[in-house]
Amino acid sequence: MDYNSQRTPLHMPEYGRIVQSLVEKCKTIEDKNERSEMAASIVDFMGQRNPHLRDEENSRHKLWDHLFILADYDLDVDSPYPIPTRESLNRKPERMEYPSSQGEYKFYGKSITQLIERAIEMADGDEKEALIQVIANNMKKSYNIYNKEHVQDEVICRHLQDLSGGRLDITGLDSLDRSKIYHNQKNNRNSRQQHGNGKSNNNQQRRNTHHKNNKRN
Repeated sequence: MDYNSQRTPLHMPEYGRIVQSLVEKCKTIEDKNERSEMAASIVDFMGQRNPHLRDEENSRHKLWDHLFILADYDLDVDSPYPIPTRESLNRKPERMEYPSSQGEYKFYGKSITQLIERAIEMADGDEKEALIQVIANNMKKSYNIYNKEHVQDEVICRHLQDLSGGRLDITGLDSLDRSKIYHNQKNNRNSRQQHGNGKSNNNQQRRNTHHKNNKRN
């Protein structure tokens, strides 16, 4: 009886024992041309058994890499791609350094620093002031979410000055909660609510009128 423990280990179980056996057979062929032809046929067969790989980028290259993995990197054939080594495929990716440009203000995110840079480049005027208020309000929201506590406007003002190198500030505002941006958003919400309530009342009046007419009839 043939036990799995006595067979060659499956280097890539997703391809199954059949493909593994074909690769082992290929390795025993003495003529390199015949060996290369069989290797190409095995790659085609692997692609047929795993059609989802066709949708991936460089799928053909991946199949050839998988062939050499199945052969335990011991297969001398003509490959259309560079032959991988065990070291090249097992190499760990280099560690990515976390951006440290924001330092202690990293919880504001990259988008805030990009908006600050944009505001610095803008000419003085209402548009720039509006953008600064948008930045400050979003900074306040980010601070409250990250630190789970309410922050005073003075703290946001200081952080904005630090992040902008002293080129932006909100000292002219009495309160971020009373800024033009805040009031516009609040008024828009109230307007939508009032409009929605008005439509509800009109619908209710029409239903009441319809009900009274039915009773008369």
